[in-house]
Amino acid sequence: MNVRRHLPDLPAADPSLPPRSLREAGVALAGLSAVFLFEMLDNSVLNVALPTIGRELSASTTVLQWVTGVYAVVFGGLMLALGALADRVGRRKVMLVGLVLLGAASLATAFVTTAGQLIAIRAAMGVAAAMTTPGSLALAFRLFDEDGLRVRATTLISTVGLVGLAIGPTAGGLVLAFAPWQVLLLINVPIAALAFLGIRRGIPADRADELHRDPIDGAGALLGTATIVLALVTPTLFVDAGTASPLPWLTTAAAVVTAVLFVLRERSARHPLLDLALVARPLVSSGLAFKAASALATAGLGYLVTLQLQLDRGWTPTQAALGMLPQVVVLIAGGALIGPLVARVGLDKAAWLSAGAVVCGLAVYGLLGRFGYVWIALALVLVAAGMRVVGVVAGTNVMRGLPADRTTVGAALVDTAGEVTTGIGIAVSGTILAALFTGDIATSNWSADQTAEFREAVSWAGLALTVLAAALVGWGIARARRAAVVDE
Repeated sequence: MNVRRHLPDLPAADPSLPPRSLREAGVALAGLSAVFLFEMLDNSVLNVALPTIGRELSASTTVLQWVTGVYAVVFGGLMLALGALADRVGRRKVMLVGLVLLGAASLATAFVTTAGQLIAIRAAMGVAAAMTTPGSLALAFRLFDEDGLRVRATTLISTVGLVGLAIGPTAGGLVLAFAPWQVLLLINVPIAALAFLGIRRGIPADRADELHRDPIDGAGALLGTATIVLALVTPTLFVDAGTASPLPWLTTAAAVVTAVLFVLRERSARHPLLDLALVARPLVSSGLAFKAASALATAGLGYLVTLQLQLDRGWTPTQAALGMLPQVVVLIAGGALIGPLVARVGLDKAAWLSAGAVVCGLAVYGLLGRFGYVWIALALVLVAAGMRVVGVVAGTNVMRGLPADRTTVGAALVDTAGEVTTGIGIAVSGTILAALFTGDIATSNWSADQTAEFREAVSWAGLALTVLAAALVGWGIARARRAAVVDE
């Protein structure tokens, strides 16, 4: 029996025991929330400054794409390898090193004079993000020993990040009115310092029994990184170069080849980077499927709605931003619903209910989005509500399904699934638009035929996303039920 649970009014006498409440873990949660705030705030703030950066550094459109894109590619490509490293040398240690790198790279922004230097700094920040972001979920999970507290902690951390995502563009625009663009990246310095202090003081060092000492699978790390990088670059190539260009198809083929080689390597390696048997565990595979479905839906829907509001309905960028407010409000306020929902129906049922809401939102958009903004708003609300819950519950399920010495690579898998399917969602939407719309989509004064083509393309793209998300959700539900049978 745990005597501590009979003394709720007394402070924890033994710091080695897990916290009994979020308040007891306040210092640690402040640090972990700062890590997630950086991830959500970073690109959303920087996007506002791209025109200014282009003028001051004489950067072309392609170069500006790399300013934002190199961060995502490096971040997504290295998460799996660095997550495996953290499970071996210590999650806390890797995160603290990553935060030092983040602070140093952000501080170097003050001395940037060329676009090439900025791209190099963004790449370094991508490395730092890959070292810190997966660890935030892993450390939050191992901080507590109860699923209820784990869900509440993850909800708190994600809410802080989503607030940053929501206010980032507006805050960035206000800062640019009186300060240079470098300030938008220098803000990462105090965020990294807060995160470092919170994690250093609030989270104990990893115990030896929570780590494993298998050697790093170098070949697997290279193949895994190459696969993810190619998968992240390919959607951009399809959108930019078009389906008629051979380049995106060659990149797709290369991604498939490296993925097959990675699987073969991991099956034959004595000490694989990623034990595929762990990924096949019902709780893990279901959580990854739900996370992939929500990321696919959120990215694809956001891409389509932004184009539709501005190009078809003729809204200004400001009006289009306001049109996305239903999604923003639900993402921020929806955190209050996660705890009660999980308490009422359980983690597994909450996961597939929320993932089902994502699919319903996509279906509403694909079938009815062309008939008025009210249907667009309803689709945004449904997808955001589902994504808000599934983002927390799916990650918790993955952590529950893994042994203690594999939690960081599991968190990296969750983030990687989200990054890759985000690219797929945009690629599917952009490819269908390019295939069905004739002429330059960015020109004004469309003909009646072009307007009809665009609306048909948006509907088909929405339905294609619905089918893909539904397949992922169906797989996730099947695996979750398998996990329930195994537990019985």
